[in-house]
Amino acid sequence: MKDSTKGILLACLSALMWGLLAIALKIALNYTDSYTIVWWRFAASFLILILFYLFRSPRSLRVLRNPPKILLLGGVLLGINFFGFQQGIEHAGPAVSQVIIQAGPVNLALIGFIIFKEKINFIRITGFLLAATGFYFFYHQQMQVMPDGGGALRIGALWTFAGALAWTGYAIINKIMVKRMAPMQINLIIYGIPALIFIPFADFQSLYLLNSPIVCLLFLFLALNTILAYGGLSMALKYTEANRISMIVTLNPIITFIILEILLLINVHWFESPPMAPMAYIGALMVLGGVALAVGARKVQWKWKRTRIKND
Repeated sequence: MKDSTKGILLACLSALMWGLLAIALKIALNYTDSYTIVWWRFAASFLILILFYLFRSPRSLRVLRNPPKILLLGGVLLGINFFGFQQGIEHAGPAVSQVIIQAGPVNLALIGFIIFKEKINFIRITGFLLAATGFYFFYHQQMQVMPDGGGALRIGALWTFAGALAWTGYAIINKIMVKRMAPMQINLIIYGIPALIFIPFADFQSLYLLNSPIVCLLFLFLALNTILAYGGLSMALKYTEANRISMIVTLNPIITFIILEILLLINVHWFESPPMAPMAYIGALMVLGGVALAVGARKVQWKWKRTRIKND
């Protein structure tokens, strides 16, 4: 199998995991708070990787003794991303958060122009304008159907956008470091830092009281989702270009929309979620189309002013 094919398949795995994740996170809020959910996702994923390396390659754990400082920053940024997205889901719902979080790939493409000196073209400019218009249209339409006058939507959108900005920084750091370290070693550090940061805020008692097998499976899924999604992303970045990966990852809101519509159709109500305005779907499609054009129209050339990093 070609490296580019491996990268595409791994990116598809990440998109699927993130599409399911938004709904799973909303359900998990029935049992505990955002801080605890975020801590659990990082802590469980970190422990899974520790066990993996203990059996597979104990020497690889030496990276924890003196991790690269840039990865410490990457861990902080990913922690902000997780918490911002979680807060967005809590206040604005899975569908809205999945659209707003797409600002992350758009920001990453902008960074390519500003910092990495990537060349711009008409198609990509069109993509940026379409995405920006779509964000505004989606937000404006969704405000019309919010039951509280839009207060929760504003809070959720701000948190989600902050998470998207943090993800952009994390993605840049990951792309740089995947050239020097194994993807799972990178994730080992990046998961461990937020797991430590969120310890003071986690409600451990609420996790201890999870005695339903189905709920336990839900939280196990959240842990495995983190491993599969970000592990797949790190490995995909190793095998293919960042712009292809970003374009595939933007498909995950469609997965979320489809599942939400199926739940509504079969009359399953696992959580309360604001209704989607019919015209908001048009805005969402504009966002996804714009992101696809902005990040996928041309091969990304990651280039510093003095140091050039070639894509695989």
